[in-house]
Amino acid sequence: MTDMPYRDVEANGLRMRIADQGTGPVVLLCHGFPETAYAWRHQIEALSAQGYRVIAPDLRGFGGTDAPETVEAYALQMLVGDMVALLDVLGVATAVIAGNDWGATLTWQAALLRPDRFKAVAAIGVPMMGPPPVPPTQIFPSTEDALFYTLYFQEPGIAEAEFEQDVRTTLLKIFHAASGEAGPRQPGDATPNPFAMVSRQNGLLAPLPMPARTPHWLTPSDLEAFVADYTRSGFRGPLNLYRNLDRNWHLQKAFAGRTVEVPALYIAGSRDTGLTMPGMRDIIAGQSDLVPQLRDPVFLDGIGHWVPQERPDAVNDALLTFLADVAQ
Repeated sequence: MTDMPYRDVEANGLRMRIADQGTGPVVLLCHGFPETAYAWRHQIEALSAQGYRVIAPDLRGFGGTDAPETVEAYALQMLVGDMVALLDVLGVATAVIAGNDWGATLTWQAALLRPDRFKAVAAIGVPMMGPPPVPPTQIFPSTEDALFYTLYFQEPGIAEAEFEQDVRTTLLKIFHAASGEAGPRQPGDATPNPFAMVSRQNGLLAPLPMPARTPHWLTPSDLEAFVADYTRSGFRGPLNLYRNLDRNWHLQKAFAGRTVEVPALYIAGSRDTGLTMPGMRDIIAGQSDLVPQLRDPVFLDGIGHWVPQERPDAVNDALLTFLADVAQ
């Protein structure tokens, strides 16, 4: 288990646990689901060793950060406000912001709304996307027997009950099934995918294989760090992010037509679960319409959804090359 440089700060009305290491230009790292700041352990060490101050918070509701009670408290603009408030508390004027999964969605919005504070953005896995014509929950598929995972997460208490019954099993199954080790993830090859259709009767975890060991990129002690974080926080706060998808859609109408006007980098694994979603490759290819200063995308062969953990050296190299141009 990596010894993380954690400390607590008060920001935006929250007690927030952050990892904070190094000196120099600031890089703010935002994790995804089901992760915490621990997911950035390799980047914190590598980037701080190269002259950057690296700050990785547990997002609201995750790990050691406070978890507000109401669903509405997890709207995306609230999380952007958390990141701005965190910079304020730390006395940081500007930062490069990077994120994976939900953290990527957060970083895009932070760069869109506050380019004065976030002078460059690096997103992993989730591309910059324009709003759909209708609220997202009206688009996701649903049948009599199954529903898309984002819809499965909508009703409070259901996914929490499944996931919290055995936190270690939940995390191990999801981490493995969404990783590059699970399989090539080609059409019809039966590679498991936790972020797809969910059986109404059996839930999300039942069809996922239980691996005989942790993935090669996740030591048993690393897994225990995540287990401890989710045993502490539960899954309610993290799942509330998904319960704000339609609310985010409505709130973002105020910024329709805006583009991300800071330098940007996009990284993805070739076996990312997101690439199985219809139209995703076209969305990735069309990002430059929304992000004029987007660099050439970086795709990492054989890597799944947990890119910073699965291929840390390649991610570190890509981030350091990008930071050398934008962070000074």
